[in-house]
Amino acid sequence: MTNVMTRLGAAALLCTALATPAVHGQEFINVLTGGTSGVYYPLGVALSEIYGDGIEGSRVQVQSTKASVENLNLLAQGRGEIAFALGDSVALAWAGNEEAGFPQRLEGLRAIAAIYPNYVQIVADAQSGIETLEDLPGKSMSVGAPASGTELNARAIFQAAGLSYDDLGRVEYLPYAESAELIKNRQLDSTLQSAGLGVAFIQDLTATHEINIVAIPAETVVQIGEPYVPAIIPAGTYSGQDEDVPTAAIGNILVSHEGVSEETAYQMTKLLFENLDRMRAAHSAAESIDINAAIKGLPIPLHPGAERYYREQGIIQ
Repeated sequence: MTNVMTRLGAAALLCTALATPAVHGQEFINVLTGGTSGVYYPLGVALSEIYGDGIEGSRVQVQSTKASVENLNLLAQGRGEIAFALGDSVALAWAGNEEAGFPQRLEGLRAIAAIYPNYVQIVADAQSGIETLEDLPGKSMSVGAPASGTELNARAIFQAAGLSYDDLGRVEYLPYAESAELIKNRQLDSTLQSAGLGVAFIQDLTATHEINIVAIPAETVVQIGEPYVPAIIPAGTYSGQDEDVPTAAIGNILVSHEGVSEETAYQMTKLLFENLDRMRAAHSAAESIDINAAIKGLPIPLHPGAERYYREQGIIQ
């Protein structure tokens, strides 16, 4: 009996020893996104499913965050492997802009792909009387979570329009969902948010409220300069929006860091472009993801794994 127990114990130890390397070798991929009512989150969920299916031995999770600025700092801390971020936030992180939320240069950041543009969308309760930027002084507005990519956009738009937060009657620093709830409850006049077109929180607002999408004139956008470019929110994007609305667009980037292996970054890039149908099914913003534009305007170096994929595809010669 003792010999049997000894053999069983030895077998158990052997199984444990064999299993240990597999556990230690498991690939963890944390996908950093944004608020659950925005665009980053559903796209991040789709991406996590694609990676979970396509990267053998991977364990993938999605993290809802305050988006760009937080995501880039989490990457720098090694607390994520891939993240969504606005192009201007990425540039500020690379430069180490303390005012924007980056006390030090985040030199370890590496790009996976330029993806789709974010549109600055200023939404006002129609009852507030806000129809243009000139109507904002004295009104209340949410400008996104503190030091978020959206809030950095708000600062840039205000400065170019000759306005400041001091001109507002009240400033709130809230993400999409919370801003929408305050507008619904008549506790807030407006919000400025940066997101893909057709974002859920605006769709939701139009179900109960008449809203105005406030124009940001092209001349205002041109004053800011790159990476901001004049853009249009097409008529019919939201219920009750009968005309095109000029605004500003800023490109989004999928970002990783130098601590992620070349092979993992290669697979993350390859699987993204091989599964664009799944990304587009998750949110219409992904319709703009195009491999031919994937390396344009990147303010940080490509990850070597991503670069390998683009060379294979002939995007880099």
